[in-house]
Amino acid sequence: MRVEPEISIVIPIFNEEAVIPELFQRLQAVMEGVGRRFEIVFVDDGSRDRSFALLEEIYRAHPEMTRVVALSRNFGHQLALTAGLRFCRGRAAVVMDADLQDPPEVIPEFLRYWEEGYQIVYGVRTERQGETLFKKATARWFYKLIRAATSFDIPENAGDFYLLDRKVIDVLNALKERHRFLRGLIAWTGYRRKAVAYTRHPRRAGRTKYSLWKMLTFSWDAMTSFSFAPLRFVSWMGGVFAAGAFVYIIIVIYQKLFTDTTIVGWASLMAVILFLGGVQLLSIGLIGEYIARIGDDVKARPLYAVREVLGE
Repeated sequence: MRVEPEISIVIPIFNEEAVIPELFQRLQAVMEGVGRRFEIVFVDDGSRDRSFALLEEIYRAHPEMTRVVALSRNFGHQLALTAGLRFCRGRAAVVMDADLQDPPEVIPEFLRYWEEGYQIVYGVRTERQGETLFKKATARWFYKLIRAATSFDIPENAGDFYLLDRKVIDVLNALKERHRFLRGLIAWTGYRRKAVAYTRHPRRAGRTKYSLWKMLTFSWDAMTSFSFAPLRFVSWMGGVFAAGAFVYIIIVIYQKLFTDTTIVGWASLMAVILFLGGVQLLSIGLIGEYIARIGDDVKARPLYAVREVLGE
């Protein structure tokens, strides 16, 4: 009979065959040193390399401490994490990526603060080794923008490396929205939290799965999931242009009635019309993005599909 774990480690996997063996060895050493019952929940997010085969080997060798959830295709990082949180059974879960940029050796400090009563313990990167200046700058701008546009205190320089108490996990599992930004959802829950500073290391092997386009899409999902600021900006812009048009109409009427000035400026008028047409199309597209997200949630399709689970 399988003993229920106290701590779950949830790790999404997508084409990480180069790091899986070292990842498991380091996790096993850290958690056995902690001295608590634990499980490692690997979520294979439709990998196309040997990742699932390696995870299956690890499970066959260590069925008492591992579970493998294989999704039917690649659903994306946030939904893979969602699946892991729904399959984990511990009283608390540590979420981390597989690339070993976030060191497993920080987990005991997470657990210490959890034992002190914090329901959310998250890692804050004091140093980001191996990252370009562009990525560091865009990450800083993203956090400043999302904090300014929302009413939630989303920690700056925090990634998907954190510990969640079972209370928090249960709340997250009850949420059905499809376009998920888990860091924002965690901040939304409002539970007591604690930051742990650490140095983020360079990726051990392989390539990052977040291209520039994926980062932009992720940022857009975060913004539209937690803020109406884009819609309010469009409304504000429309008000400014309407006020400007009204003032211009008054000027035109005054020139026509009280002066001999000829009203000219066909080129400038066309430029203004084309510009306003672009703004209108942008506004319609922005509204359409929000409506599309509503449609996705109303359809209530499953967030992911599971192909196989090792360690039921």
